[in-house]
Formats: sequence, structure tokens, C-alpha cells
Amino acid sequence: MKPSLVPAERKPLDRSAARNFALLNQLATPGLGSLMAGRVIGGIAQLALAVAGFVMVAAWFTELSIQLYRQIDGDSEPKSYAWLGEAGAVTFGAAWLWSLVTSLSLIRQAKADDQAGQNRVPPRIAGPPPANPGTPG
Repeated sequence: MKPSLVPAERKPLDRSAARNFALLNQLATPGLGSLMAGRVIGGIAQLALAVAGFVMVAAWFTELSIQLYRQIDGDSEPKSYAWLGEAGAVTFGAAWLWSLVTSLSLIRQAKADDQAGQNRVPPRIAGPPPANPGTPG
């Protein structure tokens, strides 16, 4: 097996990082927060669905604009492309809902990692050596 295909050991996820990934998933681009959190397969699939939905909505808007321009310019029969916009909105909505499920999973994982980490002893910080009063300093 190639070294790139071997999953790396996942480090614990803290709550602030999980919150930031969830916000990125929900408010910016579905799938991007999942990718950054290490959920590669799900993140790529969510991102692909979101991009496909956006492209379909953009194509619908372009077709609608072209038709409206042609109607202003001359007599042309309007043709409905509403199915393209609806399919794009449903596809993007599915990506957004999937990223919502992943975001909630990330927050749950961070909470579990945080509770598991409370049992660990923090590392000791070595301070400066004690001063010896008999030696010149």
C-alpha cells in the first residue's frame, strides 16, 4: 500500500477547531470544513455536490438571462429551464445538509476528545534550576 493511502493517526480535535470547521461547512462552502477537519472522502463528496449544484443554478440563471435578452431584442418563444435551477438548488441543499451532519459529528467528536483529555496529566514545565547561595551569580 502506498504511504499516502495509509491513514495518519488522528490527533484529538479541540472544541474551537471543531466550531470553526462547522462554521466553515455551514456558512462558507459545504465540504471545505470537513476537508480541513480530516474527513477527506466525505469532504470531497460534499464539495463536489455543492459545486455541481452551484453550476446548475448558474446555468439556469444564464439561460434565463439569455431568454430575457432575446425577448427584449425580438420575438422569441420562452422555454422553461426551471428544472435546472430546481435540481441545482436541491443538489446544493443536499450537500449543505450532509455537511450539517458532518459538522455535528465534528462537534460531538471534539466534546468526546475533550472529556477523554481531562484524564491526562499535563506535561511538567521545567523551571530554572534553584540558585545556590554559595556561588557567585
